[in-house]
Amino acid sequence: MKTSTLFEPLTLRSVNLPHRGWVSPMCQYSCDPVHAPGVPNDWHLVHLGSFATGGAALIIAESTAVNPEGRISPRDTGLWNDAQVAAWQRITHFVHAHSHDAKIGIQIGHAGRKGATYPPTTGPDGTVPTSEGGWQTLAPTDAAFGHYSAPLAMTVEQIHAVIEDFAEAAKRAVAAGFDLIELHGAHGYLVDSFRSPLVNQRTDEWGGTDDNRLKLPLAIIDAIRAKIPDTMPLIVRISATDWDDIEGDLQRSIHFARLAKERGVDLIDVSAGGNVPNLNISSGPGYQTSFAARIRAEADMPVGTVGAITDALQADHILRTGQADGVFIARAALADPRWWQRAAHQLGYELPWVPQYSWPQPQTTY
Repeated sequence: MKTSTLFEPLTLRSVNLPHRGWVSPMCQYSCDPVHAPGVPNDWHLVHLGSFATGGAALIIAESTAVNPEGRISPRDTGLWNDAQVAAWQRITHFVHAHSHDAKIGIQIGHAGRKGATYPPTTGPDGTVPTSEGGWQTLAPTDAAFGHYSAPLAMTVEQIHAVIEDFAEAAKRAVAAGFDLIELHGAHGYLVDSFRSPLVNQRTDEWGGTDDNRLKLPLAIIDAIRAKIPDTMPLIVRISATDWDDIEGDLQRSIHFARLAKERGVDLIDVSAGGNVPNLNISSGPGYQTSFAARIRAEADMPVGTVGAITDALQADHILRTGQADGVFIARAALADPRWWQRAAHQLGYELPWVPQYSWPQPQTTY
């Protein structure tokens, strides 16, 4: 049997991932905003469960708000009450019971000034008015993101409250049966906006210098780690750059990764962009892997990479050449929820099938 780096195991604390092919969090905008706000439902079960039966080693559930005002849209998932915990338990149980050792994590976040927007599946591009179920957004300052409604600059009391909301959401994630937690610190949402000098123009202890701009992200990391077991991995998704000053951004991201590692973060999930609208980004296959490689080398910690990764040979090359420790895919997984089985076939590796698919069909599938 051939071997490949893509199908080598990886251990993060007590969690043993059977291989390095993972599912990136993807917003589904599918909750009922009136009768069950923030509660995942059958759609989320099928969406996430399909990846588990298709051979993914790690599935990260979509960006999930730590409080109602932290949602990107009224249809986002949440983790601020017990009904949401119970609904997530159904999903984590399915993944654990109906896969070959797949693990599932959840991305917890707060949308900040990019919240209260219409879901892209149902409305225009813009802010939902309060009369239609929207809310007042919060951010480091009152500067708006593009044409979205202006946020309110957070008070110190609101900053401390949101830190506690992240901690409580992490506690609920443990109760819901997740194997790990990903803190959403990317794409211009609240945590990322505090970290970015392009957005955070505060002059108090929560802004003004690079170290002050890291105070909120690091406080949230500390608060989460205090609420979850020592055996549970904590990973952080970051935007390595906002494509404004790539080298300056990247150096700040490397510095943040080093500090996060000291506080018990186990892996950095490296993405890019989000704080500045309407940038002209030259994307292409693996266009963000160089950022992951730099952070991996200079922060000396495991990283995942994401962005236009679609092919098994491409994913294996990224890992074999030391650019990352794991590969997150999204669109390729939507196109083929059994992407990992196809990748194994392409690389000459035998990946176990779930029992329902393990009799003659696989011999003729690929």
